[in-house]
Order: sequence, then structure tokens, then C-alpha cells
Amino acid sequence: MQRLQGIAVSPGVAIAEAAVFGNEGFRISRRFLSRESVNTEIDRLDQAIAAAAKELDTNRQRVAEQLGDDYAAIFSAHLQMLLDPKLHNELEQMIRDRHYSPEYSVSRAMRRYAKVFLSLEGDTMAERANDIFDIEKRLLRHLLGERREGPTQLTSEVLILAHNLTPSETANLNPDFVKGFVTEVGGPGSHTAIVAEALNIPAVVGVGSFLTEVSGGETVIVDGDNGLVILQPDEETIARYRHEVDEQLSLAAKLETFRDLPSDTKDGVHVTMLGNIELPSEVKQCLDRGAEGIGLYRTEFLFLTREVQPDEEDHYQAYHEVLQATGGAPVVMRTLDLGADKIPNFPLPDDERNPFLGLRSTRLALKHVDMFRTQLRAMLRASVEGPMRIMFPLITNLIELRRAKMVLSDAMEDLDEEGIPFSRDIQVGMMVEVPSAVVMMDHFVEEVDFFSIGTNDLIQYALAVDRSNKDVASLYTGSDPSILRLIKMAIDTANQHDRPISMCGQMCGNPIYTMVLLGLGLRTFSVVPAAIPEIKRVCRSVTIPQCEELAARALSLESARDVRTALRDEIIRILPDQPV
Repeated sequence: MQRLQGIAVSPGVAIAEAAVFGNEGFRISRRFLSRESVNTEIDRLDQAIAAAAKELDTNRQRVAEQLGDDYAAIFSAHLQMLLDPKLHNELEQMIRDRHYSPEYSVSRAMRRYAKVFLSLEGDTMAERANDIFDIEKRLLRHLLGERREGPTQLTSEVLILAHNLTPSETANLNPDFVKGFVTEVGGPGSHTAIVAEALNIPAVVGVGSFLTEVSGGETVIVDGDNGLVILQPDEETIARYRHEVDEQLSLAAKLETFRDLPSDTKDGVHVTMLGNIELPSEVKQCLDRGAEGIGLYRTEFLFLTREVQPDEEDHYQAYHEVLQATGGAPVVMRTLDLGADKIPNFPLPDDERNPFLGLRSTRLALKHVDMFRTQLRAMLRASVEGPMRIMFPLITNLIELRRAKMVLSDAMEDLDEEGIPFSRDIQVGMMVEVPSAVVMMDHFVEEVDFFSIGTNDLIQYALAVDRSNKDVASLYTGSDPSILRLIKMAIDTANQHDRPISMCGQMCGNPIYTMVLLGLGLRTFSVVPAAIPEIKRVCRSVTIPQCEELAARALSLESARDVRTALRDEIIRILPDQPV
């Protein structure tokens, strides 16, 4: 049994068969052969080895001709390893005696060899491990051919173990089959993490190199509450975690009772509970859990889930579907928030060395005005279907906001001239995601109808922590006193000028922060569907004076650790069975 520590980004526990995906997206499952097919599968292995050997020899000759024998030596070494009789005998034995498929045999054998080299000290040994990985990939390409299975093409319940998952891959995962995932890289607050939370599947990221330690088909436990991954768990550990899964199911059943109850505090203060969605299909999940509307529709996932850029009709159909599904409940649509850790369908600058500080979100939209106007036209067209608001992300200064509003005005004029109806009194708001927006809110209040605090980026920019970098993950936290002070400044300024303000970042979907946010004056939460019952439950268990006392205490503390301890102790005191 082996325990790996990573970063918890989506809570819960899952126990299932591992589906291992390397850098090239191969999935190697533990497929057993019938006795009759053994000889055929050995022939297929031999053909793959011959094809890979021919490929290597061709590469060796080409490099030798162009660069000399010294540079071609790497291919000679690969060829020698590939054609080693000991390797062939081992693979054939696994197929004959254990009835493993050739793919699984190759993966098992090569990863075992690589693990030995990685355990030895020195750069040369690490290079030998990389050589083995290269041979493995080459063989698997020939064995699998067109039968490769990506993480979005699963047909059985698994835990995905991968080097990394892009936001678009994560968005396309089917939660009916994917019970959780683990990645070698990544950090909290990344958009991959956000989607995992929205899918309500346990996830741990930033574990470091571990894919050589596990093969497809093995049982793995993902503990998304504590950031743990357990490989080859023993029966006692499996039994303990199965009990924990049962307890979580019991709590989930208890939380279902909060669906139709208002989010009022014990002393009668109403808290508006909204939902965050990435895709139109998620509206039902929000409403089924008692959301009063949609506080954040991340429209950039229209770009991330398709091969080509969406046109105006694609945008319109998605927005129309969301507004129809809400049945008259309010919807806040955020304009495209692409760049940085997302993968747009158009190129970013090649010299983008610091993408989180570069061309992204509204900056990117203003650089591609035609694309921006297309989205805004579609939003305006859809606005006749129900109460919709438009919100601009990552606004850092007044000029940026005014330019975005100008593009919106141009889109309105275009539709007017074409005689296309739209809501003329549509409300326009902005995200509060950078410290400059907080500092300048007394000016922004004159320009917008509402605000929404995006804590994922606000934490990142205020603390100078790359939210996707596991090496500084411990510094990325909403418990830092500076973050609480920025949130209080934003809420106070909005309230003083009678502007509605909500929060839609991951922070407000975590029950440990509910009380302190209420104490800071927040009265509108927008969270992922799965978090709605939990946050409702906390709201209905506390009074505003209790929350204000906790907030005052938290603001007086000096470190994130002290703040988190205070918040954790208070929520456990009030709700002892609440996971934190």
C-alpha cells in the first residue's frame, strides 16, 4: 500500500479501478484474454515490436546521415532495448501464463523497469527511465492504433490517473463513469479543479510523478477531503473508506431536506442562494438543489468543448437554453474569460511568459472585438427570454470597463438597426477579481449595476500566488487575513452605494467560510450545485451576530493558519458532522 499526498480540490471519497492516462492520453486497462486468443495476441505483439523496430531503425539512419553516429546512438540504444530477448520472453510469459493483453503486459513490464531506474540516483538513470517510457509509448501506439481511448470516451466506472487534464477534457468527463481523478501537476483554483467541483467528483491534483507506480485496473482510493491518493490499498483501508463513503451518502441524504427551504439565518435574515454553471445542462442540477437562479454562467466553456469557435447562433442557442431552463429565475452571464490555464481555439502570443498577467479575459475580448461583439449580440438576443444580466470578468480599471460597455452599446445599436428585439434595460455588472478593482470600487459604482467577487483570481493576485502551481499551493488560501479585508472593503463600498454584490468564487462554496462571509456582510452566494445544500444548512444554523463576532475575530488575526483554525473550530462547534 502506498499513500501519496497532493492538493485536495474537490471533496469526497471514491474507490474504483484505475484508468491510467500518460502524456499521450493512452488508457491501458487490465484486459484478460481467452485461452484461444493467446497465440493471436502474441503474434500481434511481435508485429508491434517489428513495426516499432523498423521505425527506430529508420530514425537512426536519418539522424546518422544528418548529424552523425553520436546523435544516432540514442535510437540504437532504444532499438537494442526493444529487441532484447529477455523483454520479449517476459512479455510473452505474461500473455501466456496470466492471459494479460499485450498492451497491459507492455505497460506493466516497462513501468517496472522505469521504476527501478527512477529509484537510482543520478541524471543518467533518469534518462534511462525516459528511454523506457519512449519505447513503451512507441509500442503502445502500434498496438492500439485507432483503438486508443481518451479520458472522455470511458464506458465503465473508473478513477482517472493522468499527468494532467485540460479544462476542456475535464468539462467533457462523464460523471456516470468518472468517479474521481488525480493528476501529477496542477494546483487549487485552476479551472480543471473548478470543473471537478462542478461535476461533484473527488479530485486531487499536484501529486507529483506517480504514474509509474500504478497500472490500469488496480484498485485506487481518492480522498478528496484530505488530498490523499492510496495505491494498492489493503482490505482494512478499503473497508474504512467504504464506511466513510456510506457516511457521506448519509449526510447527502440529510442535506436533501434543505432543497425547498429558504436560506434564512436563524434570526430571519434572508441569504440569496444562486448556482454556478459551465454548461446549460447544469441548470436543472442547481434548481433541483434549491437555487434561486444562476449567479454565474461561465460562457467560455462554449469555446472549450468544441473544435471550432462558436458562431452567433451557437452562442444564442446556449443562452436561450439556459434562460428557458431557469423558468424566469435570474441569470448572470459572464462574458468570455479565456486565456491563462484555459485553452482557446485561437492563438495567444507566442511570447506569453506570464499568462495570468497577460492577455486574458476582458483584455483578450477587447483584442478580438469581432468575437466579443458576436457573443454580446447573442446575449442580447437571448435577453428577451427572461431576466438576464451581463457581467464582465477581470476588470482592472475604468477605461477597460468603459471600452467593454462601448462594445455592448455597439451591439445594441446593430440589433436596433436590424430590427432584432432585445431587453433594453439589461443590467450590466463586473467581477471584482483584482486588488485594483477593490481599491477603485467607489468609482466603479457609478458605472455598473452590480458586482460579483471572484475569489479564485482575487486570492491569486492579492497573494501573488499562481493558483495552478503546486509548489506554492499552500500559500493559496482564502483564510489569509488580507483576503478577508479586501472582501470586507468590497462589500462595504457596494453597500454604501446601494449596489448589489455577490460572491461566485470557490471560497463561498466551502462551508468553512460561510459564517465569516455572512459576518463580513455578504448576502448573496453563488456556488456549484453540489454545495448549495451545505451552504444553506450552515446559513440556517447561525445568526448574523454570531457571524459578525467570528468575522471581527478573524480580521484581528495575523496568519491564514490562525484564521482557518478559528473558522474550522466554529463550524465544528455548530455542526459537528460537517466535513471541513
